[in-house]
Amino acid sequence: MSWYVKVLRNYCVFSGRARRKEHWFFVLFTTIFSIALALMDLALGTYDEQLETGLLTAIYELAVFIPSLAVAVRRLHDTDRRGWWLLLLLIPVIGWIILFVFLVLRGQEGDNRFGPDPISVV
Repeated sequence: MSWYVKVLRNYCVFSGRARRKEHWFFVLFTTIFSIALALMDLALGTYDEQLETGLLTAIYELAVFIPSLAVAVRRLHDTDRRGWWLLLLLIPVIGWIILFVFLVLRGQEGDNRFGPDPISVV
């Protein structure tokens, strides 16, 4: 949970590097919270079938949109890639797979052009 809070504290920080653990724990907790909120939307009747989302879920997803982008950019920086690689999300399936591989790869050891190694800083 501390990794989730760390990402939220770095709300709009797009510089630097993020460890795999930081990125994937944020993704895990965001997914868990989204599912819980979706169930609450269904129980409370705030789910809109036309939009295929609920009020609580939409508010939460808007709140974590920028931190999600920021941690993904920092994760790409850890693999010595620019944040612009996130545009691969615009290419269905193939782009998603390539981006997933980049996000799963081990970070570059030592300092790189985006900053010090986050593993050695901790």
